Amino acid sequence: MTMTQSRARALLLTPAGLWYAAMLLLPLAVVLIFSFGERSAIGGYAPGFTFEQYANLPARFAAFRNTLTLAPVGTIAALLIAYPLAYFLAVKVSPKWKTMLLVLVIVPFWTSILIRSYAWIFLLGGKGIPALLETIGLDDVRLLNTPFAVLVGIVYGYLPLMVFPIYVALEKLDKRLLEAAADLGTPPWRAFLQITLPLSMPGVLTGSMLVFILLMGEFLIPAILGGGKVFFVGNALVDLFLQSRNWAFGSAVAVALVVIMLITIGIYSRLVKRFGASRDDVGLM
Repeated sequence: MTMTQSRARALLLTPAGLWYAAMLLLPLAVVLIFSFGERSAIGGYAPGFTFEQYANLPARFAAFRNTLTLAPVGTIAALLIAYPLAYFLAVKVSPKWKTMLLVLVIVPFWTSILIRSYAWIFLLGGKGIPALLETIGLDDVRLLNTPFAVLVGIVYGYLPLMVFPIYVALEKLDKRLLEAAADLGTPPWRAFLQITLPLSMPGVLTGSMLVFILLMGEFLIPAILGGGKVFFVGNALVDLFLQSRNWAFGSAVAVALVVIMLITIGIYSRLVKRFGASRDDVGLM
């Protein structure tokens, strides 16, 4: 690469680099510095250097427990629902219906998540599904303000984000591989496990990581459908920064969450490389 090409590349990357530093690295640095400080007498941040905030992290154990439980479970539930739907759209639907069905998948995103979450308050409240269950003899069924309600809300809210990466991966699937497997007498279930599933794993991993990362920072759905009884780390951060104004402790909680996310992304990167190699192996079969 010539000197002129190097300068041109540096010039093109400079705006993105400055934006990245200003919008990501600088806020993270501020949060990290705040996490070693103290809460001032009137709230906010007081300069200092102490590990007291990190030692106090167990005080928010319930928020971390709920997040680290419901975020993976919600991701898996969304995957189990999204994969058959994406497979149907990519493989089974005729081209003339495909566009319309894809639009129907994305239609919920045209409405605010706040409105959609409030709709679930009615469906899960006393006059919704529990009232229907009473007609068949199931009395005193409580769905709202429970982990189940939060799980339903997050799966419903983030399902399209799981469907589309899987759909894109399946759309690129070479149908000739399936035809060759059928000609060789391979049962459909084995063809799916040995060809379709490995080739769609990049989409599965991308969708899972996208949904999981967003769920780790979720606060609106637990606040609405959890009713203050089921809360995530995002709800704890809102409380610490805006209500109790303990910015130092809130920063420590945020740093802990970022560390968990970095570990998750590291595992995700290893899985992508592994299944990327598996995809190449399948392509060479």
